[in-house]
This record gives sequence, structure tokens and C-alpha cells, in this order.
Amino acid sequence: LDELRIQLARPDALLPLALLGLLTGLLAGAVIIVFRLLVEGTQDALLPGDGPENYEMLSGGMRILLPLLAAVLLAVMFRWLAQGVHVLGVGRIMERMAFHQGRCTPREFLLQFFGAALAIIGGYSVGREGPHIFLGASSGSLLGQGLALPNNVIRALVACGTAAGIAASFNTPLAGVVFALEVVMMEYTVASFIPVILAAVSATTLSNMVFEDQPMFGFLTLGSVPLQDLAIVAVIGVLAGVASAVFIHAVQTVATRSKTLPIWWRMPLAGALVGGIGLLLPQVMGIGYDSVELALKGEYAIGLLLLLLIGKLLATSLCIGLGVPGGVIGPALFIGAMLGAMVAELALQLSVGLQSPVGLFVLLGMGAMMAGSLQAPLAALTAMLELSDSPAVILPGMLAVVVAGITATEF
Repeated sequence: LDELRIQLARPDALLPLALLGLLTGLLAGAVIIVFRLLVEGTQDALLPGDGPENYEMLSGGMRILLPLLAAVLLAVMFRWLAQGVHVLGVGRIMERMAFHQGRCTPREFLLQFFGAALAIIGGYSVGREGPHIFLGASSGSLLGQGLALPNNVIRALVACGTAAGIAASFNTPLAGVVFALEVVMMEYTVASFIPVILAAVSATTLSNMVFEDQPMFGFLTLGSVPLQDLAIVAVIGVLAGVASAVFIHAVQTVATRSKTLPIWWRMPLAGALVGGIGLLLPQVMGIGYDSVELALKGEYAIGLLLLLLIGKLLATSLCIGLGVPGGVIGPALFIGAMLGAMVAELALQLSVGLQSPVGLFVLLGMGAMMAGSLQAPLAALTAMLELSDSPAVILPGMLAVVVAGITATEF
């Protein structure tokens, strides 16, 4: 083992790094499968009807009570168990990479696992992807620390776990690789690229053995995009960039205003606020992929799309700003989906000669919002391609993510 550690400290230790990447992917994939089974199984047991996110079918009282019950459990967890760990998700991973050589702790892992599960089950407007990234990255970090591996290897395993988290979340292995290198590692080298690819592939394969091996939005039938529709794509990019900037500022404002409040008081406050919003707009509770699918099929009116966009942005800003241990990728995709559908429906109402299906613009809105809010254009573009299993999305997708990224930066 000592000889292996010395070998891994060199930059040319490709084979052992590749094997460690494969092991990290399997470990992270297993953790994410357990997390999803816990969350979705509990939602199936608690919520009426078929499907894991039927918060719309809950009574008004239960839409308020469920987040408050989750808030009490979260408050207890952070009051007596956190010991100062209050920031989790992608932000925590980037902080550990920047200042601690990617070293995560078992306490952080457990807080993220059970905290995010409680938040999602309780109907908080947060995503599962951020927790998946953290759980995957922590799995790699803890594996490296358990084997007493050099710091450079621990950092590489964090990137492997990050890719595995994204890949297993969406069945998008390539997007996971790009996200890990673009956002977490912020570098492209052969020594990091190959282990990350193996981690994404192994995690996706393991996840597909348990969940269905289908693109999330593979039901979309997309053809080549007429040139005249690219103007609508540019409009979606601009609006998504503005929405991304508003989203970021809203989260920062809530976080700044509430930082003097102990986190065990912030949890009940978040629960009450989300419950109030969910009383009026139950679609914003939880991750909301069922609502995204309806928007892709063009089944929402313009007025409702606008209300859902505003409601999701507000609810997620409150949750994340108040410190709820969830992710922002899922809500960003939800907001982008409502925005894209709204623009497409408006174009149809104004008879501007829209020729592509509404679902295309919904998908582009999702990618543009992800690119603008996370400043990860390549990951967003790759995610759109893999989620739809349609190469036709690449050209308009490139335009949408670039315009959204520039607009968000300027705002």
C-alpha cells in the first residue's frame, strides 16, 4: 500500500487512478441508489395517488403541516448534531476543494444524506442533484482518506464522485464528466479525465440496474430547428440569464438577511414559508419533475406558467437562502422549463410562425437556466443532449447557453 501511495503521488499514475475512479463510481452510485430509494419510497407511502411527487393531491392543511414536520426534524438535526456544519451541497464541495484538499467528513456525509432526504420528502423546493453531488464527492473523499492516499488523489476522487453523482441522477454520464471538470476541478488533464469517465460510467450502469435505462425526456421528438426559430431561442437565453441573476441575488439576499438567525430557527421559518406558497401553488413543492414533464407536453396555460416560475424562484430562494440542505439544479431546471414553455406559448399566441414543438423550447429553457445560474455552459449543453437523446438540440442549445451565460454575468 505504501508503494501504491508513492506511485499515486506522481502525475503519470494513470492505471491505479483509473481503478480508483471505477471503485469511486460504484461506491457513489450505490449511495445515490439508497438515497433515491429512501426518498421515493417514503414519498410513495406518504403522498396520495401514483408517482412520487403528488403534493398537488394533498389537502391544504397537509401542504403546510408536512414541511413544518420536516422542519422540526431538520432543526433538531442541525441543533445537536451538526457541530457548526451548516453549508452543504455543491458549495461545500467547492470550499473543501479550495481550502482543504477535498477532505470531507463522515458528519457532513450523514447530515447531507438525511437532511436532504427530509427536505425533499417534506416538500421543500430543493433539488436532489446537489445532494447527489455532495454524497458522491464525499464518498470519493472518504475512500481516499480511508486508504491514506495523497492529497492529489483525494482531489481526483472528489471529482470522480461528483461526476458519478450527476451521472446517476439524470442518467447523463457525459454531463457528469463535464460538470466535474468544468465546475469542481476547473481543469482538463488526461490524469483526471479518464478516472472521472470511469466513475461516471460505473455509477450510471449501477443506477440503470435499479432504475429505468431511459433518457428522462426521451419521449420528445425533435427535428432540425428552422433558422427563424433561433430568434425565439435567443429570447429564451436572455430571459433565462435575467432569471438566473435574479435567482442568485435572491438567494444571496435571503442568506445575508438571515445569517444572524440560528439555523435551528431558520428551518421552521423555511417550512412555514414553503407551506404557505405550496398552499397556493402545490406544484412548486418538492423537485417538480412531474410539472416539468407537463410543461414539455404543452399542457400549462401562460398564466399558470408565469405563476409557477415566480413561485418556484421565490420558494427555492427562501429554502436555499435559509440553509435547507438541498440542491439548486433541479429548481433551476424547473424555472427554465416554465420560462421556455411560456415564451413558446406566447409566440404561438402572437402567431410569429413558430415551427418547432413547445417541448424543444422548454428543454432549451432548462439548459439556459442551468448555464446561467451555475455558469456551466458545457455541462448544461451536454445535459440537454443526454436528457432528450436528440442531437437536434445541440445547435439551438449552444446559442441558448451562451446568451444565458453572458446575460447572467452582466446582470
